[in-house]
Amino acid sequence: MIRITEQPSLYRRLEKMTVDELTAHINNEDKKVALAIEKALPQINRLITVIVDKLAAGGRMFYLGAGSGGRLSVLDAIELPTTYGIPKGVVNVVLAGGVEHLIEAPEEKEDDTEAGWAALKTYNISDKDIVVGISASGTTPFVLSALRQCASHNIATGCIVSNPETPIAAVAMLPVEVITGPEFVTGSTRMKCGTAQKMIFDMISTATMIRLGRVEDNSMVNVLLINDKITDRAVKILMQKAELTDYEDARAILLRHGSVKKAMDALGG
Repeated sequence: MIRITEQPSLYRRLEKMTVDELTAHINNEDKKVALAIEKALPQINRLITVIVDKLAAGGRMFYLGAGSGGRLSVLDAIELPTTYGIPKGVVNVVLAGGVEHLIEAPEEKEDDTEAGWAALKTYNISDKDIVVGISASGTTPFVLSALRQCASHNIATGCIVSNPETPIAAVAMLPVEVITGPEFVTGSTRMKCGTAQKMIFDMISTATMIRLGRVEDNSMVNVLLINDKITDRAVKILMQKAELTDYEDARAILLRHGSVKKAMDALGG
């Protein structure tokens, strides 16, 4: 395989650049990310379709990763119960070193070939579920070995990688290969690879939640009312959808039922 993620930066003498030059060059590299994702949209679409089918049938999704990509998947997963009102445990993350050690960045754990599958087994993983491996290099042992175990147990798998023809893409049922090219700082895959991963996580979770009926029109009708800002947003959504004119009345109805969706159902909307 070709390790494009480890190829030398297209730029030299970074330490001699001004701030203006550094940010301009980083910005130019970042512009390449969306175009790389566009080329991978057919693969992304196939992955999302299977995720939707699995979750609609009562299964769960697991992100499985290490390093920057794994940590970014944690940020995506923790937002979903609040934003879309789904139960906790529908979307999960198995992170090398453990999610509880997120800020410690124990990079050495990505070489552990036993921990990924062992962690998945604690969730009673089954063929009802789907596991999406995350690895910029496409070779991370923690991810690769666990995906191989999933395959041997007939568990659906996908992956997000940034090199072509990688071992992880070869073992995954639904591979997504997003080739963003050499990094601005050679090998620093938290940059373009990380940006691509974050954008793809947004696509996966948003499209999945919409297809599962957690969004109506363009509104978060199942958002959990966890603070004043979100409650205010939900009141305004309810007022618009139910054609209510009094803010306090709408707020009382919303709080009585707990979500815009439930309030609309109670109002016959």
